[in-house]
Amino acid sequence: MKLWDKGTSIDKKIEHFTVGNDREIDLHIAKYDIEASVAHAKMLQTIGILTAQELEQLESGLADLATQLENGTFTIESQFEDVHSKIEFELTKNLGEVGKKIHTARSRNDQVLVALHLFYKAQLGDIKTKTKTFFETLLKLAEMHKRSLLPGYTHLQVAMPSSFGLWFSAYAEVLIDDVYLLDAATKTVDQNPLGSAAGYGSSFPIDRDITTKALGFSTLKYNVVAAQMSRGKSERTIALALGSLANTLARFAMDICLYMSQNFGFISFPEELTTGSSIMPHKKNPDVFELIRGKCNKIQALHHEMVLITNNLPSGYHRDFQLLKENMIAAIMDMEAILDIFNYAIQQIIVKDVDLKDDKYKYLFTVDSINNLVVDGMSFREAYQHIGNQVQNDTYQPNLGKEHSHIGSIHNLCLDAIRTKFPK
Repeated sequence: MKLWDKGTSIDKKIEHFTVGNDREIDLHIAKYDIEASVAHAKMLQTIGILTAQELEQLESGLADLATQLENGTFTIESQFEDVHSKIEFELTKNLGEVGKKIHTARSRNDQVLVALHLFYKAQLGDIKTKTKTFFETLLKLAEMHKRSLLPGYTHLQVAMPSSFGLWFSAYAEVLIDDVYLLDAATKTVDQNPLGSAAGYGSSFPIDRDITTKALGFSTLKYNVVAAQMSRGKSERTIALALGSLANTLARFAMDICLYMSQNFGFISFPEELTTGSSIMPHKKNPDVFELIRGKCNKIQALHHEMVLITNNLPSGYHRDFQLLKENMIAAIMDMEAILDIFNYAIQQIIVKDVDLKDDKYKYLFTVDSINNLVVDGMSFREAYQHIGNQVQNDTYQPNLGKEHSHIGSIHNLCLDAIRTKFPK
């Protein structure tokens, strides 16, 4: 049942510890293992290892397994070590000797690696698509509420006038920086490692260009040792990109939790999007945003975990790499769910009218007042001191009518320019 089985049994305790929960995790990459196996079989036929008839049989057998995956009937039973063992077993059971040929010229090392690269590439694409959807939602909200003012804060102290348009579009534009990193991570995994075998290549005259094109990779990882060394490096790069996106979403979620509280009172959400208290009937808790914040903080810790698992490992394959899969895949699944629920919830935000004439916001406009004096001919330092004295003497009267017209300010959001910036 094991790809490395030579006829001797292994201690059951050792087997249980080394296999872990790989069977459950491997269901996420089963589709990609099948795709890679089809490409590998086509290549083997091209170099004369398989006949045309054998290739046809293998393609049919692999297509049947792909259908089982789509139908949800594909399972990895306890007697199998992983998805790779299961697939080869099924091919051999159904096709006989032909099924035993599928592993020719590859190792489980590059078999796992190529499936992971394909999985990561696809999921990063999905995450980027969901990020773009969220980005567009924020820009629509920015346009909708561009004239709705709210106080801006520094050090959590009332600082200068801001707006909901500025707030929404700020997070939209910061998402672009996160997408730059997602694109970099995608480029890292968009290299075909298949053919590196156990990390030192093969004496078969394999054609790695064939599998590279068949699997849609932009290029291949030429050096076979480098291909194996990408295990861990890919995960660290992806974790860094996911962490950057998670940081943006966590900060946004925190803003929402603050702005929903009675002390701020800038926004609200429909009752059905919030939760209550078991003893306080007035409560409308932002649980979904608190969970987004917590899950995103958990994702940000992933990069550190990936670094510590792989740090200072020598070249070549090590079983430590098995430990990368579980939390890496879980983080990817969590990020997709977070983007979906955040986009769903934020569209239902209720933006309240904020009365900036309230006394607690009086000093929002001190900088505008200073600038007005400068425009009238006073030096900036003198104007600063003049308004500062008014603040100290409690004689300051704000002027709420100042326009901020420069690029990227309250009254010139440049939403079209921000939209154009999003990577294609």
